[in-house]
Amino acid sequence: MPKKKKQQKKDYFVHKTAIIEENVQLGPGTKIWHYSHIRENTKIGQNCIIGSNVFIDIESQIGDNVKIQNRAIIYHQALIENGVFIGPNVCFTNDKIPRAVNPDGSLKSADDWEVSTIKVGEGAAIGAHSVITPGVTIGKWALIGSGSVVTQDLPDFALSYGNPARIYDFVCKCGKRLKEKIKSDDESIAFQCACGLETVIPQNIYKLKEKSREGEKKKVWLR
Repeated sequence: MPKKKKQQKKDYFVHKTAIIEENVQLGPGTKIWHYSHIRENTKIGQNCIIGSNVFIDIESQIGDNVKIQNRAIIYHQALIENGVFIGPNVCFTNDKIPRAVNPDGSLKSADDWEVSTIKVGEGAAIGAHSVITPGVTIGKWALIGSGSVVTQDLPDFALSYGNPARIYDFVCKCGKRLKEKIKSDDESIAFQCACGLETVIPQNIYKLKEKSREGEKKKVWLR
């Protein structure tokens, strides 16, 4: 009798309740947890953790060492680089003018709207319940506070929060605010973080901190 071929052991983990569609690539060490749904032609790198009830839409690209927490929704098309953190219930949107029907009342099909790509740079972190609007690019190591609505591009190392999200400061790779300036010239400002890392922010980017908050309503305290 012919010998049975040994089944190759998978080097990733997929919970039995998860749905993995065709042509999905999963890197070694990656874990997909309860009731998550990964749609076709999506690529997920190595050592990623995809929490429970996560939805990742078609043709999304996710790097290595990415953590996507419970109930996050990642719609087509998302490009997520290495080391990104996406908090619980974060929603990536992909249609700036959403409608269920066309002007004539007919149900819209996939060909009836224009999809925008959301890009998230290496090491960036997005707090729980945040919404990322279509076409936004989030820079490397940016930090977005919980409950934010991100409607515009954010530069590397930006600390941003609110609705709409504004740039309030800049952070180190460790996540702490950059406070101690050690060098400054016409081109850039160098900061020394308490953790020991040095971060350089270009002057034109640092000025976005004030520009982003122009027109912000001042709080009025009633007595």
